[in-house]
Amino acid sequence: MTDLKKAALDYHANPKPGKVSVTITKPTETPEDLSLAYSPGVAEPVREIAQDAEAAYRYTNKGNLVAVVTDGSAILGLGELGALASKPVMEGKSVLFKRFAGVDVFDIEIQAEDSRAFVDTVRRISPTFGGINLEDIKAPECFEIEKLLVEQCDIPVFHDDQHGTAIIIAAGLLNAIEIQHKKIEDIKIVCVGAGAAGVASIKLLMELGAKKKNISMLDRNGVIQSERDDLNPYKAVFANVTASRTLQDVLKGADMFLGVSSANLLSPELLRSMADNPIVFALANPDPEIRPELAYEIRDDIIVATGRSDYPNQVNNVLCFPFIFRGALDVRATSINGEMKIAAVNAIREIAKQPVPQQVIDVYGGESLEFGPGYIIPKPMDPRLFSLVSAAVARAAVDSGVARQPYPAHYPLKSVDDF
Repeated sequence: MTDLKKAALDYHANPKPGKVSVTITKPTETPEDLSLAYSPGVAEPVREIAQDAEAAYRYTNKGNLVAVVTDGSAILGLGELGALASKPVMEGKSVLFKRFAGVDVFDIEIQAEDSRAFVDTVRRISPTFGGINLEDIKAPECFEIEKLLVEQCDIPVFHDDQHGTAIIIAAGLLNAIEIQHKKIEDIKIVCVGAGAAGVASIKLLMELGAKKKNISMLDRNGVIQSERDDLNPYKAVFANVTASRTLQDVLKGADMFLGVSSANLLSPELLRSMADNPIVFALANPDPEIRPELAYEIRDDIIVATGRSDYPNQVNNVLCFPFIFRGALDVRATSINGEMKIAAVNAIREIAKQPVPQQVIDVYGGESLEFGPGYIIPKPMDPRLFSLVSAAVARAAVDSGVARQPYPAHYPLKSVDDF
């Protein structure tokens, strides 16, 4: 741990502080260059944009610029440490946007006294950007913040902790149930954790065919059920009429355990109580609800996913959020709707079924990657994500009527270096 701490701090501090910088995209070598970059030449695009706001996409970087915005209230499992403390995470998110999808990012950390002030701040700065990625905002405030910003902004607003996680979970689960010879409309799902990720994931699984009657969600007070009087509206929609009160009650005979909670909650006894051919997504970080090696020791008919890169089947949001924004930006979508999210789910799950390029195998040390229990989700370094997920999202935006531009002629994309 000491070595990791030193390496991480050195990485962020040297050779200069931080992980991102601003680069210049036009010549600035001569007096003539400077007269075009600033005064007097800059007046010409100003006049064009004043007459037609859409001209901003032609003369500025608005169309390839995303704001990664937070209040620091739920930082990467570290909790509410404040806006400034979240800046390394937001810079990290910026790196992923640029590295995987060529999207430029400004990270913005807002010290807001309440959710309304946060929303007002983001709304006021939104004309600068082509899209807004909300990050590390605690539940239940994150639900209301996203809802208000979607209503008030005419550019895509996406809370990755909700929808990015949900998309990868859905893609992985659909592949897992196919391998386990089950159907989504039949499986019994137990979700431990009713925050941003849990609520959004179960909502998306229901859109894909999972039945509410077959879903049990738990928070720190136990099963979310109809007799409880302490549920906020976002949890209450998942309440069933049931006599079950504990994880032990609901997990017996369950087909899927979805953990977005805390370490070591899934005991060997609970795992043994699950149905044949169970699916376990133990996504608590850094320590999952059950270690995969323990799960495999207990059962040999299981598929396990975690949030960690050192185990197979990593549920990693980088598999989707850069490419969702890439596709949305390239057709100037006004929002990221359900059709676009489901398109991303299907594109990601289909990539996992196809032969893996040798370059990906080489990156992962020659590891055998073939669709099956140990490979239900593509690897983050797979270049097909950039081309296929972006294309699927852009197509869904056009087909669902939220795009302001046609499907791009240069799609599917070839290289992130083009941006």
